[in-house]
Amino acid sequence: MTTIYKNIRASIKRQDRLFAVLIDPDKTSVNKISVFIDKINRSIATHIFVGGSIVDDNKTDKLIKEIKRFTPLPIVLFPGDITQISNNADALLFLSLISGRNPEYLIGKHVDSVSKLKGTNLEVIPTGYVLVENGKQTSVERVTHTKPISRDNIQCIVNTAKAGELLGMKLIYLEAGSGAIEPITSDIIRSVKRELNIPLIVGGGIRTIGQLENAYNSGADLVVIGTALEEDYSFFEQLKQEH
Repeated sequence: MTTIYKNIRASIKRQDRLFAVLIDPDKTSVNKISVFIDKINRSIATHIFVGGSIVDDNKTDKLIKEIKRFTPLPIVLFPGDITQISNNADALLFLSLISGRNPEYLIGKHVDSVSKLKGTNLEVIPTGYVLVENGKQTSVERVTHTKPISRDNIQCIVNTAKAGELLGMKLIYLEAGSGAIEPITSDIIRSVKRELNIPLIVGGGIRTIGQLENAYNSGADLVVIGTALEEDYSFFEQLKQEH
């Protein structure tokens, strides 16, 4: 199945703005998820991403089952490890951390996941994951033992993203990291977008409507927000659908 990826491509062709809310199973209570999902349903969200750097076994699967009860939105796995693979989701971002040089996160974890993926109906979407320095160490750095690319080295970021495309990735995900001090800059987004022929996802450090608009205007096809919405439910008021 390639439904979700095809829909992303079709939406971009129509110049629709795609928006994903990232839910971290380790920070989210299953008992309170209905209230959070109701806010997502009333927002401009087009997708729900689920995942985190460190999540207890089976927590992801239980959370997704509960989310499915309250929303028709597609649920896409954004996994930090193979323990977060759940057949109850609709798709999986098959993330390769191409900004780092740790073989475990370039290909090792992917090899380990094959046996588990064989027993699922997940739509697997190869995704080049590019971590960009944001001003503080992120959980991705700690878990993967990799360094982000300097935000000042735009050419390296561009070349890394393009290399991902040439390797056959279907998406590029520019990430500043969970709870980032600074989001990905306009110059970086614009420069990367100019070189790509595949969809561009941008996430990390976006806490205001202005920053969200800036990401779209700079060339992001899909923007992801997680921490800002976890910490401040009132942000949803600014993200309501227009009727």
